[in-house]
Amino acid sequence: MKKFAALFALLLAALALAACGGGSDTASDTAVAPETTQEAESEKEAEGGSAGSAPFVDIEAEPQGQLLFLPSEETAKAGKTAINFINSSPVPHDIAFEDSSGETIAKTEVISEGTASTTAELKPGKYTYYCTVPGHRQAGMEGTLTVK
Repeated sequence: MKKFAALFALLLAALALAACGGGSDTASDTAVAPETTQEAESEKEAEGGSAGSAPFVDIEAEPQGQLLFLPSEETAKAGKTAINFINSSPVPHDIAFEDSSGETIAKTEVISEGTASTTAELKPGKYTYYCTVPGHRQAGMEGTLTVK
């Protein structure tokens, strides 16, 4: 019941912030409640970007606890980008991003049954995102972010 109340509170906060949204292109370090893919894509399109390219990226750990990210491939526009990580499962995960040289450029805290956010200044190119919990990346918990 506590999880439901917390998620409901996050959803209400996200809706309140969306209703008050200004024209700013800056992203903040606030958590975003989980949305369905269709809702997220509609929101991205409404903000002036196409689906998959906006000033924020939402990535979710597979809710049943499998060692996967949803989606495993994502796109974003270059610039300051908010990265929202959702982990609905009780299995602890985080998300880290590394550039083509293998340098970590952004990372969230390890969480279970919650959300975490970070920001990164992204340049055009390909980035790998992965879970830093020991054994998770090796088991396939990684994906690709393409920045245009």
